[in-house]
Amino acid sequence: MAASAGLQGWAVHPGYAAVCRLVWTVADRRGVGFAQPPARGRALVTWRAAAGGMGGMTAPQHTEAVPRGPGLSAPAVELRGVSRDYGSGQARVRALDDVSIAFAAGTWTAVMGPSGSGKSTLLHCAAGLERASAGQVLLSGEDITAAGEQELTELRRGRMGFVFQSFNLIGSLTAEQNVTLPLRLARRRVSGSQVREVLASVGLEDRRRHRPRELSGGQQQRVAIARAMVTRPAVLFADEPTGALDSASARQVLRLLRGMVAEAGQTIVMVTHDPAVAASADSVVFLSDGRIADRATAPSAHEVAERLARLEA
Repeated sequence: MAASAGLQGWAVHPGYAAVCRLVWTVADRRGVGFAQPPARGRALVTWRAAAGGMGGMTAPQHTEAVPRGPGLSAPAVELRGVSRDYGSGQARVRALDDVSIAFAAGTWTAVMGPSGSGKSTLLHCAAGLERASAGQVLLSGEDITAAGEQELTELRRGRMGFVFQSFNLIGSLTAEQNVTLPLRLARRRVSGSQVREVLASVGLEDRRRHRPRELSGGQQQRVAIARAMVTRPAVLFADEPTGALDSASARQVLRLLRGMVAEAGQTIVMVTHDPAVAASADSVVFLSDGRIADRATAPSAHEVAERLARLEA
């Protein structure tokens, strides 16, 4: 494969093709969710305003949860009676215990709880990264509980996006090349204009040729978000997306996520330990000892902190 294949003339690092082959191999073995866009023809919405300056920022507007009923679309993700065990016998630990929850399409949900409450386990089970020990996991109404590894890999590549605290960018690649990796790994033609469009949507069009070491932490996280969104996933899973950022960068990322929900109808499921971050979401679900202990709709940061303190007491 030529280093410039499919990149339509934009500059390519000499080791790019080799890195792609390596990452492709690792991704195939591990089932990492780099992916092709689902065939639904939704136009890419620009979120440039959400990624703009922070002056005069106001509290984000919360959207109403989508009601469920006959004739209405299925939740983006749903867990029905899900439990997750680690170990066996006397050493068995139940990280999730009979959890049932639905995340409506076009909404942003924060998941909180004390350390060891099952937050990350819930996210991993919902995303098919870990298998539930009992219960069902549904993605847009499709039961994926018993899906094989190859099927799960294809689902993660085509219908899910992932953003993590550590960014997971490849240091030798530019921002543009990091964003295009999911499409290359899915063996899709890479449109330079599409990649530039998604980078512009997160306010980084002028940084597209910069490598991670030349970007701030907030800019790196925005590259990671662009990489997740270039595939137009049905749901975006975010695990502590602001955990490694300073407060100004964190606010910028939160504004970007809010714009994605409000303007593009993106579904976001986010794990966080920060009450102020959780208060940016439409609703907050609190876990304790692997079970849902509380819920709040459009809470303030103070209310989130109070409820979390009660669980930790």
